[in-house]
Amino acid sequence: MTDRIEELEINLLLEALYQRFHYDFRDYSKASITRRLRQLKERLGYRNYSAMLEGLLHDPAVFPQMVGYLTVQVSEMFRDPSYFRALREKVVPHLRTYPSLKVWVAGCSGGEELYSLAILFREEGLEKRTMFYATDINPRALEIAAAGVYELDRIKGFTENHQQSGGRSSLSDYYTAAYGRASFDRTLRERVVFSDHSLVTDAVFGEMHLISCRNVLIYFNNDLQDRTLKLFSDSLIRKGFLGLGSKESLRFSSQSDAFQDFMLGERIYQRRDP
Repeated sequence: MTDRIEELEINLLLEALYQRFHYDFRDYSKASITRRLRQLKERLGYRNYSAMLEGLLHDPAVFPQMVGYLTVQVSEMFRDPSYFRALREKVVPHLRTYPSLKVWVAGCSGGEELYSLAILFREEGLEKRTMFYATDINPRALEIAAAGVYELDRIKGFTENHQQSGGRSSLSDYYTAAYGRASFDRTLRERVVFSDHSLVTDAVFGEMHLISCRNVLIYFNNDLQDRTLKLFSDSLIRKGFLGLGSKESLRFSSQSDAFQDFMLGERIYQRRDP
């Protein structure tokens, strides 16, 4: 009975979050959402989810904390270096054939993947013909991404990943270190549009040559995964590329016929001809 009441409370909380603030987490993976809400409840000191619901509706400080907790993604630059090596060696040759390019980093979080792609495209001579779109539903994440400043103790791992991804230069060429932080070159952001965009409720906003959305779908239920993959299919040009996370797949999606395997081991797919 207790579990059933807790489930009902969580459903009411998510419904209120959608109705009051237009953030829709109702089709996120229940296991993931429950885990994060439990951690937040303990952190904020609420005795149950009903009390958290009251706080959400009446305490302005609760909403940004809740959105931050439900959307935070842990990432790093050039995460899974073999993915970026595959982009560099197999996808980039196709992208070179276009006079201009659009790249969408969906669910960009703190910007680590965006800067990875911006650096890769600069090294491959494609940056000046490319517009990057970095989107997320977390306003704080977008602020961090737009700032491009990371703790210095993370740079060692970023550097190793960059080298393993086939980097053609030193990562230190792209940042300035001071006061325990690394600030990435602002020129990497000159061709970037940072924007709020929800994969749950928002629509297509442009034709993309490459969409990279990694380790986001694992937090969605099957219906929402299908909805998101349909959005990606509609957003890609003919023969455009989609990159997913290492634990994500199109295999059981209703949208699987819209794509063909390009480099299956790295979860890189290509949109089929309509």
